This record gives sequence, C-alpha cells and structure tokens, in this order.
Amino acid sequence: MSGDVLVRTLLALIGVATAMLAQPAAAQAGLAGTPLATCIARVLPGDTPATVLRAPGRFDCTTPQTDFGPGDYWVLSAPIATSTSKRHIRVRIGSLWQERLTLHTVYADGAVATTATDSTTVSRHVQLGAIVEFAPPWRAAPVTRLLWRVDGSANTRGIIFGQRIADAQESAHANTTMAAIYSAFAGLAIAFLIYNLSLWGALRHRFQLTYCAMVLALLAYAASSSGALAWAFPGIDNNDRMRINYATLGLGASMAIVFARAFFEPRVFSGWLGRTTWVAAVLLGISGFCFAALSHINMPVADRIASIIFLFGLTVTIPILWNAWTRGSSYLWLFSLGWAAPVLFAGARILSALGLYQSNFWLDNSTVFSLAFEALVSSIAIAYRVQMLSRERDEALASETAARLLADADPLTGLLNRRAFLAQSIGRRGIQTLHVIDIDHFKAVNETLGHDGGDEVLRVFARTLRQAIPTGAVVARIGGEEFAIVLDADIALEADRILAALRAARMPFDLTVTSSIGSCSGSLDTELDWKRLYRSADRALFEAKTAGRDRARRAAPLTPDPPIASAA
Repeated sequence: MSGDVLVRTLLALIGVATAMLAQPAAAQAGLAGTPLATCIARVLPGDTPATVLRAPGRFDCTTPQTDFGPGDYWVLSAPIATSTSKRHIRVRIGSLWQERLTLHTVYADGAVATTATDSTTVSRHVQLGAIVEFAPPWRAAPVTRLLWRVDGSANTRGIIFGQRIADAQESAHANTTMAAIYSAFAGLAIAFLIYNLSLWGALRHRFQLTYCAMVLALLAYAASSSGALAWAFPGIDNNDRMRINYATLGLGASMAIVFARAFFEPRVFSGWLGRTTWVAAVLLGISGFCFAALSHINMPVADRIASIIFLFGLTVTIPILWNAWTRGSSYLWLFSLGWAAPVLFAGARILSALGLYQSNFWLDNSTVFSLAFEALVSSIAIAYRVQMLSRERDEALASETAARLLADADPLTGLLNRRAFLAQSIGRRGIQTLHVIDIDHFKAVNETLGHDGGDEVLRVFARTLRQAIPTGAVVARIGGEEFAIVLDADIALEADRILAALRAARMPFDLTVTSSIGSCSGSLDTELDWKRLYRSADRALFEAKTAGRDRARRAAPLTPDPPIASAA
C-alpha cells in the first residue's frame, strides 16, 4: 500500500471519528424511536414523584449533566404530545453506572405507573447495544411525561442519556440491527480465531497465539459491552457487567501491544521502547481489574484512573510506529492501518470520559466496529507475515541446498566429488558394478591445449558421461582425469558404448580424446567392500591401459567374504 493511500485512509477515519463526536446525545439508545429532551434536579429530603412533578421550576434544562457530579437526581422529560404519543411504548435509555433507577410514567388521566430497579434487577431490562428499556403498563390514556429517579449515579458520562420513546416494532428492529452487528463481529472473530489456531498448529509462530489471545479478549469485551452478557445472565449486576467490560477491554488492549511485540521485527523494540511497551501492556492488562476494585470505593476516581492508563497505552503506539518506520519494518503500513481506527476511537472515548466531549451512540459502539476492523487487518497482517516467513524459509532452504550441492560437487565438472560419491555409493544394497574411467594421455592434452583447454576437455568429458549413464547411476570425478560410475549390476551399461560416446564427443579444436575403462561387480555394503571393488576395477583399468588404451577390461565379480567362524 502506498503512503498516499494510507494517509487518505487515516484522514477518512478521522472524519468518521469527528462525525461520531458531533452526534447529539439524543442519537443514543440504538437510534430507535423519538428522542426526548430532559431537565435535571437534585433529589431533596422528602421528595416524592408527586411533589417533584408539581415543581417543574426546580429543574435545570441547560447545564450539561456531567457538571452536576455524582449523586441522586430527578430527570424529567419534556411533555410528550398526545398526538404523537405511542400507546404501547418502550422507554429506552443508555446503560450507565447507577445504584438504582426508577421510572415514573405519567398518563393523561393523572395516573402514574412506577417501575423500580436496582443495579441487579435492571439487567433484566438491558437490550442489545447496552440499552435499558422499560415497557410501562398500557392504559387507555396516553403517556404525557416521564420522570426518572437515579440514585447513586456516578455521572462520569451523564445521569441518563439517549432517552427515547419507541413502539414494540421499533424496539424489535433495533435489537435485530444490533444483533446483526454483534453477530457479524463475533462470527468474524471466531473465524479469525479458528484460522489462526489452525495455522499455529502447523507453523508454531508465537505471534499467532498472542493474536488469538487478543481476539478472545475482544470477544469477551463485545459480549459485555453489547448487553449480551445480561441476556445470558439476567441476574448479573449491571455495574458488575461494566466492570467486566473495563477488564476485558484492558486485556484486549494489553494483548494488542503484546501481539505487536511478537509480530514486529525485534529491532523495532530494542532499547527503552521494549521496556516501555512491557510496562504499558502490564498497566493496560491490570487497569480493568484496578477499576473493578476501586469502583467499589469511588467509581468516578476509578474511571479517571482507568482513562489515564488507557491514554498512556495509546501514546505508546506512537513510538512503536515511529521506530517501525525509522528501522524499516516490513509491517509498518499494516499496523498503521489496523491501529488507526481503534486508536482514534479509543482516544475519542477517553476524551469523552475526561469530560471534553459528550457521549453518543455511535461513539459508544465505535469500539466494536474499530476492533473488528483491527482484527481483520491483523489477520491479513498475519497472513502476510506467514507468507514472508515462508519465503524466507524457502530462500534459506534453497541456499542450504545450493551450499550442500556446492560442497558435494566438483567445481570444474559439476559431477559429484570423491567424498560425495563415496557417501552415495557405500551402502547401496545388492550387487553393484563399478566403472573406473581414465582419460588416455591427458598430460599430452594439457601440453597441446594448455590447462584451460584441458579443463574444457574435462568438462566435455563429464557432460558426455552424464548423458551416457542410465537413471539411478552415480557418476563422479574422483581424481584429476579419473572418473567413476556405480550402478546396480542388473542395469545394462556396456563399457564399449561409453567409450564410443566419449570418442565421438566434440572436443576443443576437434581433438580426439580416448579413454580406458576398468569394471568390476560386487557388493558395496561397507567401506571395506568399496576398497576391494575399487582395487579390482583399478587393476582392470591398468590392464586396459597396458593393452593399448581406448578399450575396456572387466575383472571377475567379487564374492562376499565368508563369515568368520566363531571359536567353539
């Protein structure tokens, strides 16, 4: 991927993040139904729903909710027009950290229906997308107003947010949409998990296991952040679900850094960066558990500490990518693309947690989208890394094979050298035939053509031998102008045919070069067998030379030595 494409991708992600930040708070609760404006009042001693409803002047409709701080609050909706009121309504709000949440539904006939929950029972009302949904009782009179009492609000992101009224069909459509989104993420993550576990079983690369650990943490995070955990365990405390949400997100972020350490080349993490990233990974890993412990004492402080730790973890990505760029990593562009979305949206959520932006539906759900994108790109990165490792392995094997061939080959003729020839010949099963071939009057050839010409004669001679022998034979240059062939005795190879081929070979300056051959058959099970067979073939070669050269002689086949009788 070229640099300009990468830059355009990053700019597009920044644009999407900006759009998410710009969404109004009403664009919450699964985007189902009609948004409601609300006003806030603190709970005072002696307050009842009736007294609060009779004193609308107590409510503040302009101050941002997070400015009120933690505590107990009344939240009053704007009047609901009778003409637009739905009879079988669903009241939907985003899930927040609260000890108790009570909804008072006011009807046009003056009746008030109350639905009270605490942090445990509210889980039964959690829908997909972490939306708390109430279904007030149906009455002939329409709903005119909603009043919430929120006790023990941490108010880190608001007292309530994303408040909407919807009908049953809109609610079901929102759940179906969110189910499709989270199922797609879960299916993608499970597919990546199975794929990389299968690869790890075959390849055993450490970065594949760290990737799988990251995906498992992200799956657990998605289960808790989506509200599916409350569906699976309706009795779970909703605040505990959020604690699990923090813990799994911290583990996922920690494993992302550990995955990067295992994936990038070691040179990227040399020096201080290696130590710093380990610190960041440990802090991110324990941040959720620290939050879970501290939130029992002071949830806003615990949330602020967790946000600062996450901010530190995000800043570590900058020197990682910088080092990867300055040190020429082959995987920089993949990580830049894969990390862009999670870093941007996590940064936006941290800014929201620190009170610099107000949360909205898309920002709250951006984590799942961005993590799905990161998991996809990381899986592509793993495939790319495996391809590169395979290529490096193949090149190393090719180099090793070439080096072995060079070590086994005679550098002038390309045939096996004596050492390799003996290694391949000794131990061949069955009766073997050894042909020892010597060029006649080779000293005269060197004197006539010079050493370069003599070398060329040796090369042509070797090429002719290689073409003349059948498959399965072993041929080598075992001395200056001496060559040898070993093959199974039952394979026909006439020495005279070899002589004729060598005699007909076109030599430099059309010089006629002849040779002599000595042959013998016998076993080659041991080195001792080789020595016996070679001596016999060499004697036959000497006889051929003595008889006038340019001819072949064959020694009598060798019989195996009789076994040595043991002493009685």
